[in-house]
Amino acid sequence: MGEAPLISWEWIAANLADPIGTRLLEHLQLSVIPLLLGLLIALPVGIACVRWRSLYPATLTAVNVVYAIPSIALFFLLLPYTSFSLWTAVIPLTLYTLAILVPNVVDGLHHVPEHVRQAATAMGFGPLRQLLRVELPIAVPVIVAGLRVAAVATISMVSVASLVGLGGLGQLILTEGFRRQFPTPIVVGTVLSVLLAFCADALLVLLQRLLTPWRRERAAGPVDEPEQPR
Repeated sequence: MGEAPLISWEWIAANLADPIGTRLLEHLQLSVIPLLLGLLIALPVGIACVRWRSLYPATLTAVNVVYAIPSIALFFLLLPYTSFSLWTAVIPLTLYTLAILVPNVVDGLHHVPEHVRQAATAMGFGPLRQLLRVELPIAVPVIVAGLRVAAVATISMVSVASLVGLGGLGQLILTEGFRRQFPTPIVVGTVLSVLLAFCADALLVLLQRLLTPWRRERAAGPVDEPEQPR
């Protein structure tokens, strides 16, 4: 008897909707929610760290300490309080995004030139209007760069949540693959995780381009008139 093939296309066709599609949607949900929550937390925290600079060292230390804790340990620590709910994965993954997003928000706001702030003040912009209309738009490329890193890291860490039965593509790899010694779900789960990371990165690049149209115009530069022959 020959060895079992690495890919069973019959199994993929028979299980495309469930469990493959179901696990993919779970993985997407467990990735998007922590990213959105992390951004909602990182923005005000980063702004506060820029306004009151003495807060930044302590904040950076705190988020880095949390990031150093193994994800599987946080999942198990939360189980007695959140059981096998979505929050068992969302809370740790959100905390991990802060170690990436908070420094990027701070760095992005530090990239705003001082003369731009002074010009906005001279035009009568108040602090809130200046933040929303001037500082955050200029900081968008650096913030989105952090989001891209956080997205890929989160998508990869969601797979670990399968060890506590929280679904996602990791559950496909673990339950359908390793436990049954069946390679096809392992390959499918791995490939879909990589594709999900690529798609998330591409969407964030597109989002940055939509939010910063002036960068495209500047990159294009002025069109030179052709020199007339003499």
